[in-house]
Parts: sequence; C-alpha cells; structure tokens
Amino acid sequence: MRYLLLFIAFLGCVFFARAQDMHADTYCNPLNIDYTYMIYNSDKDISYRSGADPAVVEFRGIYYMFVTRSMGYWYSRDLMNWHFIHPEKWYFQGSNAPAAFNYKDSVLYVTGDPSGNMSILYTDDPMKGDWKAVPAILNDLQDPALFIDDDGQAYVFWGSSNVYPIRGQKLNKDKRFLPEGEIVPLFGIDMTKHGWERFGENHTDTVLGGYIEGPWLTKHNGKYYMQYAAPGTEFNVYADGVYIADSPLGPYTYAPNNPISYKPGGFMNGAGHGSTVIGPGGNYWHFASMSLSYNVNWERRLCMFPTFFDPEGLMYVDTNFGDYPHYAPDAPGKHGQFTGWMLLSYNKPVRSSSFAENYKAENVTDENVKTFWLASGNNDAQTLDIDLEAPATIYAVQVNYFDYKTNLYGRTEGLYYRYMVEGSLDGTNWFTLADRSKGYKDAPNDYVQLDTPQRARYIRYRNVKVPTPYLAISDLRVFGLGEGKKPQTVKNFRVIRQPDRRDAMLAWDEQPNCQGYNIRWGIAPDKLYSSWMVYGDNALFLKSLTVGQTYYFAIEAFNENGLSPLSKPVKVEE
Repeated sequence: MRYLLLFIAFLGCVFFARAQDMHADTYCNPLNIDYTYMIYNSDKDISYRSGADPAVVEFRGIYYMFVTRSMGYWYSRDLMNWHFIHPEKWYFQGSNAPAAFNYKDSVLYVTGDPSGNMSILYTDDPMKGDWKAVPAILNDLQDPALFIDDDGQAYVFWGSSNVYPIRGQKLNKDKRFLPEGEIVPLFGIDMTKHGWERFGENHTDTVLGGYIEGPWLTKHNGKYYMQYAAPGTEFNVYADGVYIADSPLGPYTYAPNNPISYKPGGFMNGAGHGSTVIGPGGNYWHFASMSLSYNVNWERRLCMFPTFFDPEGLMYVDTNFGDYPHYAPDAPGKHGQFTGWMLLSYNKPVRSSSFAENYKAENVTDENVKTFWLASGNNDAQTLDIDLEAPATIYAVQVNYFDYKTNLYGRTEGLYYRYMVEGSLDGTNWFTLADRSKGYKDAPNDYVQLDTPQRARYIRYRNVKVPTPYLAISDLRVFGLGEGKKPQTVKNFRVIRQPDRRDAMLAWDEQPNCQGYNIRWGIAPDKLYSSWMVYGDNALFLKSLTVGQTYYFAIEAFNENGLSPLSKPVKVEE
C-alpha cells in the first residue's frame, strides 16, 4: 500500500509539472530545461548544472534533444516544452558531444561515447530507450556527426582539435556501419584569415590556437552545409560557421558570411557547437551552447535561434536580440521573430530582504550572468524589489537561478523552484504577475509570459523555496514596453578597419536616453546577419572579420521603449 501511495504521489507531481507547460507564444534564451548536474569536478567538490553540444532531431513527429553528459535526453512536441527521458539503456557517464540522425522515420541512430571509441546505437522507440548497438566500433572519434544521404549512403564526420581538421569517411550501413574508403580531411581552422576563429574572450588570446569542433551536416536544396564550432566553448565568442559543398565529402567552400551563429554580447553569450533541425511549419532552427563558465569553464546552457537560407543559398542564424523574448516555433507566420519587448529592469534600483558574502541585490539587474545575488536564507521571507522608475506594460519575466555551492551531482529528480512575482503601480498595492508558489517544475532559467500584460512600476520577487542549499539569482529580467520615447538615430557612426584586416574599430556618439546599442553587420546592405549588443559604452573593437571580405555595418540604439531607426549601412572595404 505504501508503494502504491508513493507511485500515485509521483504521478501527481508529473501531472502538475506537465500542467505548467502552459502554451506560450514566446520563448527566451537561455532555454529553461532541467539541466543535469555535472560530475566532472565532483572530486573538487564543485557542483554545477550544464547543458552543451545539443543534437536535435525530429523522429515520427517528436523532437529529441541529446546533450553532453546529461544521463539521458529530452523530447518535445513543439521545441518549447522539453521533458526528460530515462532510457532503458544509455551511456553510464552520459554521452559526449552526441550525434543523432533520423533515417526515414524507421530508425533513430545516436552515437557519442565519451571515450571516443564508439558503436552506433539505434532504436525505433526512443521514448522507451531500448537502445541496441551495432557490433562495429568506430575508433578515435571526438565530436562525431552522423549523416545518411537520400541514396542511403552513410557518413561519419568528426573533429575537436586546435591542430587537426574536420574529417569525414563513408560508412557501410548494410555492414554494421563499418568504415569504407579513405578518411577525408575536409577543412581546418584558419585563424590567419578568419578572425572569429581566434581563441580567447573577444578573440584576444594571441598564444593559444582556437579549436575547431562539433561538425553537423544539413542538406538543403541539393547543397551540403557543414556547420562547425570555434574557437572555444568557454568564451563569449563561441560560434558556429559553415562550409558549403555539392557532396558530403566535399570539396567544401568557406561561407563569406561566417560565423553564421554568433552571440558575443548581451546577458548570456555564445552560440556554438549546435545542430540544425526543421521545426514546426517547415522552418529551420539552430540549437547551440551558451557560456556561463563561472564555477568551471564547462558550465553552459542551451539556446535556439531561427535559421534561414537566403536567395543566394547562404545559411544564416538570427541571433539579433538573442536573449530577449522571441516568438515560439509554432507561432503562425513568425518563425522566431523578435517580439519587440524590451528589457525594463536593466540597471534599475533594487532592494533585497537580505544578502550574504557581499553578493548584493544590484547584481540581479546588471545583465551579467556571472554576477548574482545571494540571500542569507532559503525561505519564504526572502524578497527582491525592483523599481522600474516609471510605469510600463509587463509582458514577461525571466528568473535565472545561480548554482552557489549546490552540492548536487548527476541526474537529480524532485527539484522544484517555487516563487511568486508581483507587480505594483504605487509600491503598496500588489497584484500577481507570475505564480509558481505550488509548482512541480525544475526551472533554473524560468521564463514566464504573462497571460495578460499588466501595467506596473514596481516588481517584487517572493521566494517560497528553491531546491538548492542557497537562494542565488543571477538576474531577474523584466520584459515589456515603457511609456516614454524611443532613442533617436545614432549619430557619427564610424568603422575603421585595422591594418590587421580581421579587426575593426567601431565608435559612435553617445546617444542620450538609451540603455545600449546593437551593432549589425554583414557582407551586403541587405545581409546584416551578425549582431553584437553593447551596454554602457560607445565603442567596440571587433575582431571577427574575414580577410579579403568587404563588409557593411549599421547601428541602432535601444531603451525600455524600443529601438531607434537603424543607421544607414557603412561600407568597409576588404
């Protein structure tokens, strides 16, 4: 009887967790999933969550997401609400930089053994996870990618090195996926020409060579798009580039608009080592890794961005305002467009009920994921109060919790974040914006779109209970629209390409009445596919250009009320 009651209680928790998957029209990076606690640094007593190197595929109408060292994987029906699967059989230590491929909706293939020596696993029931292994072993692979072409020919690609290139080889699918033919070097890192492949934060490390890793192949309109990551997962400039070919083993040509998935500025940075999948409505989406890198370098989160192919066949990923709310994959006619909801909480005054070890409340509004507020207790007496300094219409909030001495390792169940967010116009009379006080959801980066937008000036976070020993929040982000004026067009925008043609110095007149600036650039005035958000400065030293490539740059200012007009593009010669 006791076990029956426990089982019923478990089903109740599952029901309530699913019930919290209320359909929303929008999402916000980083993705809010129940990230696994890593065991890499358990010998040093360092506890942290991480999710990286996502391989996302669709199989029989359901999306599956395989993530490094997660002790299982996730599924979703809409690319929005992800639920964890404990498969019957899986890697004891979790997969590493996993690969996945759906073969004609009959078999789902996966591989990614942390040792680098691996069989290809397969199943026709990934929800159950009764994985079987082909008897052949592929040796010395890191960051593998699987691809089976329309003619049934299978391939494996791999690479994670600052010396060796991305490589590929044919596999005989009918003979246990045994390798056949020669190993083919496809392309390597070329930091002398590709500025964005240089190592370090903002590409500033002049000693170490950047890594090239994480291949993923997408076929579109008869062309093969080999995506790859560089220069290092721990940096704000971790990104994905692409080479294009007429056949899976090349020869490959470097895309002139590289990197295609790049997010160096804003709240959480990085958009590298990912995968591309066709989502709802036949639209492409790119999933990637973002860098948190506070407890250790490998502390990461996941993101997704709408992805396109332009009329000239160039692949690009829209990371513009990439950690602000965007429309959901299944929102009709939107394909992940930016909602236009602005950040209302940036650098606004904030008070807390308590703080510990000098981790003060102002850290929750600074748009820096590596700073955080630490409360003196983890109970329902803990609060945060933000003054937006003027009334605004609130559309959504995002609560980003922080792992401070969490002492959790591996896959941990029963982690629930419980809190409330309230609003007020006068600081006295409060109403509910988001109620998670009785939730059964593991939500370390909880994003809540309000059912009905509310007008408020004051925002209050009320803690109920979080599942970690300490209550720590990196940022409490409030999105909506203010009632004031938008910034004016930025004046005197100038771009000076440096003698090292990989670099450019950008500067502009400081604009009154703005929070920050959004730099956009590309290889043509109508191909400004890359962007970089800048807070608190009116200059940027950009080190991610390709030698021999002409560029166009433009800038826009933003504040709580919206965006300024985009400046006229400035041409910068190769």
